[in-house]
Amino acid sequence: MKKKLGIVYGGKSAEHEVSLSTARAVTNAIDFEKYEVIPVYITYEGEWRKGEPLLAPVNSIDELRFKREVDKPDCIDDLLNGNEKLDVILPLLHGTNGEDGTVQGLFEVMNIPYAGNGVLASSAGMDKVVMKQLFAHVGLKQVPYVHFIRSEWKKDQARWIEKMESELTFPMFVKPANLGSSVGISKAVDHESLITAVDFALKFDRKIIVEQGVTAREVEVAVLGNDEPKCSVLGEIKPVAAFYDYEAKYQDGNTELLIPAPVTNAVETTLKEMALRAFKVLDCSGLVRADFFVTDQDEVLINEVNTMPGFTPTSMFPLLWQHAGITYPELINQLIELALERHEEKKQIQYTMD
Repeated sequence: MKKKLGIVYGGKSAEHEVSLSTARAVTNAIDFEKYEVIPVYITYEGEWRKGEPLLAPVNSIDELRFKREVDKPDCIDDLLNGNEKLDVILPLLHGTNGEDGTVQGLFEVMNIPYAGNGVLASSAGMDKVVMKQLFAHVGLKQVPYVHFIRSEWKKDQARWIEKMESELTFPMFVKPANLGSSVGISKAVDHESLITAVDFALKFDRKIIVEQGVTAREVEVAVLGNDEPKCSVLGEIKPVAAFYDYEAKYQDGNTELLIPAPVTNAVETTLKEMALRAFKVLDCSGLVRADFFVTDQDEVLINEVNTMPGFTPTSMFPLLWQHAGITYPELINQLIELALERHEEKKQIQYTMD
């Protein structure tokens, strides 16, 4: 019997198109002999639309944008389950309402197994401030940072500028606290560009984080698993641009990826140990990409983790596992199996309570 696999993609976030690219890539790698693939598209406006089961890979992302259904279900439960309950969902959503714990909470309430991180890990991993506070709790080294919300900036802009310029030095990186794929991020090199960068970031989120710039290499590692996670080989990013922004990740192709990353054995050991510590403090499951800075003195600083990293075949997460001996289709299968494993554990807990 084929497993009924729902793939959910699109969404209301600024990373809608990235999600569609991920969904297309997954349909080109999924084993249609093993899974009955049910596509579920979330529009920019947040409307959920279910397509007919896919019988083969799609050729373009336009095939994944469904028109409004004639017989629209009364609720999301009817849409996802219909007459037969889905065996597992593969959320391929990035950004707000996708990897921030909200849709994960929906799947929890509906009692449907889903791949990837749960509610807590997703929400904590999405909020860069909360994430860094948890990292600090377990002693993970990081760059200095300042954070504030929109109302605080509007109330006393001068105070926050003084705080940033006294506690940090230029260059600084100004980021929305709750977006991924480098959306809304700017590099500030002086007083004027700092104000401009904050105003720009506030277009995307109410909470802002401003980080100290550091001269360092950008090295990443992929983590896979549940209670006993394992690390991939390391990869180094060498963007041509001033930093690894949205265009460098998805559009211009002017980024060099070094896999495996040329680091010492000591740095590799430290980086992997820190990645696993970050994975565990956030209570992650399934997958994480952990991003680090490595200075010229081989000091390792954690930058962030991404609980739903880019997942096309050319994205860093699948590439790192490919170099570790796990192909893209095998990676999808493992994530589904990890989802079912975690769901079974939850069922056992429920039986014990009953």
